[in-house]
Amino acid sequence: MQVRDLLSTHHSMSIDSTELHDALSRFGHTSFRPGQREALETVFDDGRLLLVAPTGGGKSLTYQLPALLLPGTTLVISPLISLMHDQVEALDAIGVPATYLASTLDGDEMARRIEGLRRGDYRIAYVAPERLNTPAFRALLSSLECPLVAIDEAHCISEWGHDFRPDYMQIGSVLKELPKARVLACTATATPIVRDEILERLGLPVDTRQIVRGFARPNLALRVRESGGKKDRDARVDATLREALGRPGEVSGSAIVYAPTRRATEDEFMRLEAQGWRTGAYHAGLDGETRGEVHDAFSSGALDVVVATNAFGMGIDRADVRAVIHLAPPGSIEAYYQEVGRAGRDGEDAIALMFVSSADLPRRRHLIESDAGGAIVTEESIQHKWGLFLELMRFAEGGSCRHDSVLRYFGDEEETLSGCGRCDVCVELEEGIENHLDASPEQIELLVRKALAGVARVHGRFGLSAAVALLRGAKDERLERMNLTLTSTYGILSDFSEDWITRVLRRCIAAGWVDFWGGDRPVVILTEEGASVMRGEHAVRILLPPLKRRSPKSASSGAASRHAAPDPDTFDATQQDLFEALREHRMEVARAEGVPPYVVASDRTLRELVLDLPRNGDELLRVHGIGPAKAEKYGEGLLGVLREHVV
Repeated sequence: MQVRDLLSTHHSMSIDSTELHDALSRFGHTSFRPGQREALETVFDDGRLLLVAPTGGGKSLTYQLPALLLPGTTLVISPLISLMHDQVEALDAIGVPATYLASTLDGDEMARRIEGLRRGDYRIAYVAPERLNTPAFRALLSSLECPLVAIDEAHCISEWGHDFRPDYMQIGSVLKELPKARVLACTATATPIVRDEILERLGLPVDTRQIVRGFARPNLALRVRESGGKKDRDARVDATLREALGRPGEVSGSAIVYAPTRRATEDEFMRLEAQGWRTGAYHAGLDGETRGEVHDAFSSGALDVVVATNAFGMGIDRADVRAVIHLAPPGSIEAYYQEVGRAGRDGEDAIALMFVSSADLPRRRHLIESDAGGAIVTEESIQHKWGLFLELMRFAEGGSCRHDSVLRYFGDEEETLSGCGRCDVCVELEEGIENHLDASPEQIELLVRKALAGVARVHGRFGLSAAVALLRGAKDERLERMNLTLTSTYGILSDFSEDWITRVLRRCIAAGWVDFWGGDRPVVILTEEGASVMRGEHAVRILLPPLKRRSPKSASSGAASRHAAPDPDTFDATQQDLFEALREHRMEVARAEGVPPYVVASDRTLRELVLDLPRNGDELLRVHGIGPAKAEKYGEGLLGVLREHVV
């Protein structure tokens, strides 16, 4: 590689391949990981980059190596104090002067480090986001020679991401005070809409290069299991830990078990500890000292298993995590893939198991509506977070290789595997699925309409289980009390199992035809779009689950199929070009109006525009997420993009 004309504020220099690889070897590496060289070239030559690479994908090298080569002090903005501390120690060990500024430092030490930065003593300085608006730091900026600003965990700047941090909103103003500095925004989880908002909030041009690489993790056996009650779930957790680690006392590696609540964390911790596992519990209800002890014990190898809420894992760099188990689904595909990405970092085989159940949907809906950290919850924010969760539920339902589904979700098309051969879906496809539903499109539409009719009967009164009981014709006191056993809908799907009907309704929820409403015990409702489908006024585009699945063998056994089931959202080159054109239009409109991109249109709306290709206002109103108000405000612009790209 020849990196030409490296320009900083005061210096002009060129770097040849020898110098670059000398710098690389100083970090203990002999070669670049996929995407790293491309990222470095872009940072040096273009001066701005949005890098999306998974946890453990080597993002830190893309700002640490330039910091070594560029004169001055590179700033790295990171929310993880433990990670800053660890990276500063590692840099000091190889002779790269580094420091960090965070709230854990006392006043004298903070003043000493700020003075060292002012003198230019450090090549790289890590700054916690809450420091950005302090008078001392703002005064420092004017005297700092800064060739590069790197923003780690950049998705935290997006209100539509899974981990929004208000402190990140200060970064844009910091960049304005350093107009000659290069800018590198790094994140492990960013969908197209979040990437658009990162650029907007940082004040970077629309044409800023975006590199999405490294999401393929074929050494992970991704599995999703229906939770058949606590006893069944416990047995599967135990079997997975034995498969991944061995038995207590004879352990090879480690595991993380994510629980949905503090209570569930403590219960699972005690259960596993009683079995002889060296186990720790980690959640926000514990004091900081206890959490720190668990974090350090796991990092050092003193614990085999940590049971935790999603507060655990940031900054963990243990390479031998052999299993990550979710007792319930997290809030989004981004959160899920960030958490399972902590397994198998050494490249060896690892397992990622997630349990799902019918209780997940109302529980998550309640969490979204109530978890605002004291802030006012807007309907727009609720619907966006709900949409992120439904994307995860859609992923959980399967149908095609789980790895390829994740890669397409993040836009990492170049690394799709055409079947990983290790996930539960690929294993089932290899072994064959018994009793697949062999039905015509008309029959599928009729089944879906019947299922929605069951929801319509219990609309606003009961939860999902009541709709399933009604459709099956099951004995249920709730149905009898409301005389629903006398309706024509009672038993209309009695030929199908409870599990199958539940999965059909979950897919209807993911499609936007069924929703939840109200408090800590949400009831199921039929949406306007769902009512339209039920009446036959709207097309049914949905893959129904198989009637019966074989129990797959361990993903480590047998060869894998390379033929995944068709995925309805897989774009060809022309469709992908149209999707990107719609994204660019959305970004321009959002920037002109000073609103987040999601206000104009969600990613799901853009995908449906690509698939449906509406030609006029009436057809536009049939697309998910476009009502009369949005059609009037943004419709002509969206239709204009479609007309320009579709002959």
